[in-house]
Amino acid sequence: MADQQAQSPKEGAPAPTDHLNIKVTDNNNEVFFKIKRSTQLKKLMDAFCERQGKQISTVRFLFDGARVRPEDTPDTLEMDDGDTLEVHQEQIGG
Repeated sequence: MADQQAQSPKEGAPAPTDHLNIKVTDNNNEVFFKIKRSTQLKKLMDAFCERQGKQISTVRFLFDGARVRPEDTPDTLEMDDGDTLEVHQEQIGG
């Protein structure tokens, strides 16, 4: 019965749980987060930077090549379970 619950989203309906597993990577480190679909990604971005000892102003987060804003949520970006956010060093100048 627990197996059916974990593999439920076959009918195109939202998953029974409102959570996604998101991988955040900066090519050196991978950190996995479990967040709600409605949670602003600022929370995840702050947690990643804190764990890696980085300032949020020195990095940028990308999803499918597009910059992620702190107010974005997994729902607004149409993220799926297991998707990856990339973290890149912020470049200043030309």
